[in-house]
Amino acid sequence: MPIRKKVTLQHIANQLQLTVHTVSKALRGLPGMSEETRQAVRQAAHELGYRTKEQERSMSLDGIPLFPSKPRRFILLLASGQDVSLTIHQPLLEGMTSRLAEAGHKIELCFVPDGLNSDEHFSSWLLHHGIMYADGIFISPLIPASIERRLISLELPRIMLNFPPFGAKIDSIIWDVFNAMQQSVDYLVNRGHKKIMYIGDVKSRRGYKLRWMAFRDSMDDLGIEVRPDEHMLRSDDRLEEWKESWLDLVTRYEPTAFVCATEEALARTYLACNAAGKRLPLDYSIICLEPNVQGGMPDIARPVLPIRETGYRAGDRMIWRIANPLLPFEHIRLQGDFAPGNTIRDLRK
Repeated sequence: MPIRKKVTLQHIANQLQLTVHTVSKALRGLPGMSEETRQAVRQAAHELGYRTKEQERSMSLDGIPLFPSKPRRFILLLASGQDVSLTIHQPLLEGMTSRLAEAGHKIELCFVPDGLNSDEHFSSWLLHHGIMYADGIFISPLIPASIERRLISLELPRIMLNFPPFGAKIDSIIWDVFNAMQQSVDYLVNRGHKKIMYIGDVKSRRGYKLRWMAFRDSMDDLGIEVRPDEHMLRSDDRLEEWKESWLDLVTRYEPTAFVCATEEALARTYLACNAAGKRLPLDYSIICLEPNVQGGMPDIARPVLPIRETGYRAGDRMIWRIANPLLPFEHIRLQGDFAPGNTIRDLRK
């Protein structure tokens, strides 16, 4: 592969067997080619390290060197017991690794144990893992709030991969669940659904509470009243007890559609439908806010959360923050598309 300083449009064109003119138009967002060709050009440019003049100018204005001479060490902090291959963590890590590797940096994983509530234990853990000697840390979702607050207060570059607590002095990058929920509710209502049941935990984590808030706001914007007692807002019951509560609610309130806030909510709802002899989407329509579904399920309708892109932007924002330590903190939310799947029944027909 040619070294980055000498990468030109011709290198990309040769690799893809395209003309330089086509490559140039693709990178400038001009029409005249298929979307597949455009994506292939962008991917090749990304892998070869090609940057447009506009990208180089932007990096220069932000004080970011094009070719850093010093490799840096960053740490992605995960909650103890979390599987790196989880739906959220794997694409986040891939995105961060991709962006940091472009600049010659590396990222390590470190698990945060639950029992770090005292200053002594927290300081000992920081020392043992060399956290304060890192060039920066990424704080992933699902870390307990008490520990998260301690990590936010550390005096080193930090990027939060979550919605930050009120007043937190930290940069954050996260996929926009408010927009995702609005897309989901709009999609259902535009197909004749008015009695929509929300299914998901609203107490355990800040992000889950925000999903419930987004659902209520989205319904309210469309003039549909939301009564909490008509929705499944707990997930701590045993599965059989949960299914009994679900059956009682759907029998009383007769929803036509479900919005599942998490994969766990989706799995429980799917099992409950099967146990009740209900079919998707003939009896119930269903949308899930998280991107992957369990094996054996149909193609679930869902907003496409840009998780890998969030990881990439987080890496980019970390590089920017190091180059601009005194600028104000920024909170960035990324929006994605909507995948209609085949679990929505159109009640207008």
